[in-house]
Amino acid sequence: MLKGRKVSGRGEAVTANYAFSPLDDDIIIKHRLLTRTTTTRGEPPLKKLQKKFTSFVVEVEKDTDNYGDCEKLAKAFLQEMSTFEIPLLKSKAVVDANVREKENFNELKDDINRQIVQAQADIEDLKKLLEESKIERQHKEECEAIRKLIAAQPPRSETQKMITELEKEIAALDAENTAGSRLLELRKKQFALLLHVVDELQNTIEEEQKSLVEEMRLATEELKNGIEDASGGSDAMAVD
Repeated sequence: MLKGRKVSGRGEAVTANYAFSPLDDDIIIKHRLLTRTTTTRGEPPLKKLQKKFTSFVVEVEKDTDNYGDCEKLAKAFLQEMSTFEIPLLKSKAVVDANVREKENFNELKDDINRQIVQAQADIEDLKKLLEESKIERQHKEECEAIRKLIAAQPPRSETQKMITELEKEIAALDAENTAGSRLLELRKKQFALLLHVVDELQNTIEEEQKSLVEEMRLATEELKNGIEDASGGSDAMAVD
């Protein structure tokens, strides 16, 4: 049963209704291919061929003298068979062409797959080459920076001259340092000797001070004894 199509006015949604559903369309197409029919109406060619063959067989099996009718039905059957065979031959040619096309498509597909694999391999190789190029470029940039740094430095002869002068200054400083070390060592020895002399002198002064004190003590005692002796003599004279 055919379904109607609703036509909406301006501004309304349009809903398309089809005569058959997609599933029904597949069934109809398969049926047409099997029965060699091109429309949904009319008698299928295979059924027509079957009727022609049945009519011919029925006419042949009759006992009456009907050679003319049999010949006519045979010609009609053969004509119908030829008519039915032509689409079959066309279909076979189409099938053969489709098979060849499929084979060509498979070959083309395999070729495309090989090209894809080769392209992927080429891409990987190009990636590696790109990485190597980046590393090489980085090395070149580093070498260029070092070259500029070297170019900014003074000439080698001037640098060698400066190195020689610095070596002379270092040698002079080493000699001065050695002389200073020797002088410092001499001053240390002299200072140690001075300390020793001062210590000896201090000891001598202390001993002399002790001797002087002892002499003064002895002199004081002698003076005291002399005074006592003088006092004793005066007393004796007074008694007499």
